[in-house]
Amino acid sequence: MKSATPTSDNAQWMLLFSAWLIALVSTLGALFSSEIMQLEPCLLCWYQRIAMFPLALMLAIALLPFDVRVVRYALPLAAAGAAVAAYHCLLIWGVVPKDLVPCGQGPSCAEVKLNVLGFITLPLLSLVAFSLIVILLGILKSRNSG
Repeated sequence: MKSATPTSDNAQWMLLFSAWLIALVSTLGALFSSEIMQLEPCLLCWYQRIAMFPLALMLAIALLPFDVRVVRYALPLAAAGAAVAAYHCLLIWGVVPKDLVPCGQGPSCAEVKLNVLGFITLPLLSLVAFSLIVILLGILKSRNSG
């Protein structure tokens, strides 16, 4: 019976590690796009960064020693980031009217600054990253609540 607990702990640790790895790559990608590629972030991009950057730190701290309680704080932050990223994607795709653009000064939130393969934009990458983190943390939460 003792072998079941370490396997379960290892699986939970891997879920948290995967969420952290996604947050870390996203954080480094955001910094690369603004500092190396010189793409100035818009207001919605800043909001997404405000949600992602702390996730990279919080999830890393919770890895060693493993602390599943981080889900309590990280999951709402990731969900908020996903909501902003989803709104940003809808704005770029033209689903949300341009009258509802929150950007005042600086770069336009409706402008596509980077487009890979014709449809992959930075807000779409952000939405995928936040969604994956929400899914991983949701699985981790469900495994610990039952």
